[in-house]
Amino acid sequence: MAASIALEDLEIYQLAFEIGEFVWKLVDKWQFFEKKSLGVITANIAEGYGRFFYKDRKQFCYYSRESLLETKTWATKAHERKLISPEEFTTLIEN
Repeated sequence: MAASIALEDLEIYQLAFEIGEFVWKLVDKWQFFEKKSLGVITANIAEGYGRFFYKDRKQFCYYSRESLLETKTWATKAHERKLISPEEFTTLIEN
């Protein structure tokens, strides 16, 4: 049996959390419509981590990967719509 690791100790969760905080600081100044269109990676990781069965956990890893691609798409749209700077866009994509 694998050792139990706290959700907050998972490196992927920590990175997703940091990206989420970076995004929040960017969109905090946006209007409601712009804010409404953001996806959440960290929530999928947390939800999957809370599942009891391996198959369920594995499925939420796939959801998280899908959310990552969605986040890249939203970042690209935000950049093209001049909602974020080129530097902010680069930081998001690199992370």
